[in-house]
Order: sequence, then structure tokens, then C-alpha cells
Amino acid sequence: MELTMRTDNHESAAETDTADLMAGKQITLDELATELSAIDLRLRQLARAAEVPDTPVELADVIESLRSSASTVRETGERMGFLSRIVAGDVPLALAFPGGDPWGVAARGTDRQDYGGPAIIPTVWQLVRLAQDGRLASAGGRETTTYPEAMTGIGIGWESKAAAARRRRERDAAVAVEVLRLPCEKCGAADGQQCKTAKGWPADKAHVSRQREAEAAVDERLGYLGDNPVAVPEAR
Repeated sequence: MELTMRTDNHESAAETDTADLMAGKQITLDELATELSAIDLRLRQLARAAEVPDTPVELADVIESLRSSASTVRETGERMGFLSRIVAGDVPLALAFPGGDPWGVAARGTDRQDYGGPAIIPTVWQLVRLAQDGRLASAGGRETTTYPEAMTGIGIGWESKAAAARRRRERDAAVAVEVLRLPCEKCGAADGQQCKTAKGWPADKAHVSRQREAEAAVDERLGYLGDNPVAVPEAR
């Protein structure tokens, strides 16, 4: 049997079934940490079991790969556990980054050009750095803040870059299907047919008018306006 590598970015039906991972509508960082801990243990158990398979096959490389994956998962889980303490307000955080740039609510209205612009929504590593600097500030008697204080009022209607990218891929896939459902006024391609050149050659790209009509239909159905989502149910 030929082995193939999955290269598409679209989720399968199984990947979208995440209800058992969380108690509420969105997964918490604490839940992420616990789930990752379970995966870490499972991978290490598999590595141990693979030491003595029921057939004489040397699985040393597989065992090493499983243990390496477990180590990566464990590090990520520990990081999520630390972040859960941060977002709960248990960890003092620096008021600003080393260069003096604010973050959270304080970053609104600022014009930082470096590092992707104002850090209104901090990244994992930014929070880790803020925690490190916050510990030093506390030891030196300087003022610190907490995540709940710094992020008051932020989060409603927000979604991660990964979620936005996934929904964009889903939108583009829906447009590709919709294009073939519409007849093309330019070349006369019918339902299910690709657009054609003036000489009658099939083309991968649809004519602009057909593409535009398909995008408008899908965007209206999904609640998009141009490249941006208008309505994001349950977004955080």
C-alpha cells in the first residue's frame, strides 16, 4: 500500500467534533493543559508498549519518535498550565514590554509599528515575557498588573488567527463549489462546467463576473463582508 501525506488544510468531520474536550462553549487553557497531559501520557505508553511488539520488527525509530512527540506535547501542556494561571490573575505581569510599549486595553489607540502592531491581544510568548518581567518588578517593589485587569472589556467578538484562517479556507472552498453551480455569461459555461477560453479550452480560473457572483452568494450565506467576517457566532 502506498503511503501518502495529507497536505490539505481542511478539517475532517472527526476534527470538528470537539464537544468532549470542554465543559463550556469554548475550551479553557486549564482544559487544554489537562488534555495535553493525557496525550503526553498516552504517547509514552505507546512508546513503552512498542518495545515488545507481537511481531519481530525493530521499532526503535518509532519509539524515539513517540517519545519526542510526547516531550513536545508535555512542554506545550505545561505552558498552557502556566497560561491558565496567568489568565486567572494569579501571576503578576509587567505593565509594558521592555521597550515601553503597553499591552491589552492600554494598547488601544497606540501606533506601534514593530512586532505586528499594538499588542491588544497578547501572544503566548508575550505573556510569558510579561510574567518574567512582572516577577522582577514585584521583587523590586515596582507596580505590576494582572491579566484580568489589563484585558478588561477585551475578548467579545474576537477569534484567533488560526480560526479566521480556517474559516477563510472554508469560505474559499465554498466559493469554488458555487462557481460551478452558476452559468457563466462570458463564455456560456453551464452548471458543472469550467469556464472556457475563446478557443473553447477549459480553464482552471473562472471568468471574473462568474467568480464575483459566486463570492457574493457565499459571502451573503456565511455573513462575510469582503475579506472580513461580519457575524462570528460564539466567537471569543
